[in-house]
Amino acid sequence: MPILGLGTYSYLNDRHTTELAIHMALKIGYKHFDTARIYGSEPAVGHALTEAILDQTVDREEVFVTSKLWGSDHHDPVSALKQTLKNMGMEYLDMYLVHWPVKLKPCNYSAVPPEDDFVPLDLESTWAGMEKCLDLGLCRCIGVSNFSTKKIQSLLDFASVPPAVNQVEMHPLWRQRKLREFCQDCKIHVSAYSPLGGPGNAWGTTAVVENPIIQSISRKHRDNPSSGKARKFIILSDQLSSDTFWGPLKTNFRDGFLKVALQWGLSKGSSMIVKSFNQERLWENMEALNVKLDGQDLTDIEKMEEWKIMRGEFLVNDSTSPYKTIEDLWDGEI
Repeated sequence: MPILGLGTYSYLNDRHTTELAIHMALKIGYKHFDTARIYGSEPAVGHALTEAILDQTVDREEVFVTSKLWGSDHHDPVSALKQTLKNMGMEYLDMYLVHWPVKLKPCNYSAVPPEDDFVPLDLESTWAGMEKCLDLGLCRCIGVSNFSTKKIQSLLDFASVPPAVNQVEMHPLWRQRKLREFCQDCKIHVSAYSPLGGPGNAWGTTAVVENPIIQSISRKHRDNPSSGKARKFIILSDQLSSDTFWGPLKTNFRDGFLKVALQWGLSKGSSMIVKSFNQERLWENMEALNVKLDGQDLTDIEKMEEWKIMRGEFLVNDSTSPYKTIEDLWDGEI
């Protein structure tokens, strides 16, 4: 599993833009592509990768493709994965994850499920379906996403195949120490989504990269990388060089704020799922692999006040959801 992956959730970008971004990412060197049924980007990811494979830009064995089981498919993970593969035009996934520990009524793919869509979670039957996906060769690995230590322990109590991965929010403002240590003990890899705080998403923030500690560390390690490297490829679309979300960071991201935040997560042994369709930022994220943080940097980051950004309120209600409070959803790990 490559340690740097490209996330493809984007409620503002159309299929064409997503495909262009994937082609650009492949040229830069990305090999891991993360999607999900609920993102709506499975067809774009699959089509772009198929084009790249057919024109011999990359071999199928060189790319790592992840998708996820939405709550409305918990009743039949095998059929859900077969539909995902049909959407993507692929024979198998490298990783298939249970997106959230929530079960919903079939056939409703609302990203914010209404209250009457929730049904009791039966994780044991869901995981049996995930294991069946593995047995059938529809995927090479199975895992989970947004699971607390308690929920993973519950899963391990009955799983024949333990999860290979737990994909969770993780960044310098939400460091996940307890979960990381637990997963390490269980030999479960932690993969970080929103490792920069999700600034391109409606729920995200620039608070991670604007934090004074991150900015101070970035100035300390500033290497003033040339922008020419990022421009040696033809600009495939104005959409890949424009920026809608980042405000003042649009002109100063090369100062290294992004690289410091990403390298912190890499230093903890986690892989990073970054989400940007901006070609220069795609380069900037990749260059995080070359940054080395010292002991003082890591100590300073530990001083940052923690703040979970993706809290999951849309899965909490006091009537039909199994989670009556945010604390229930995360088993107090919030």
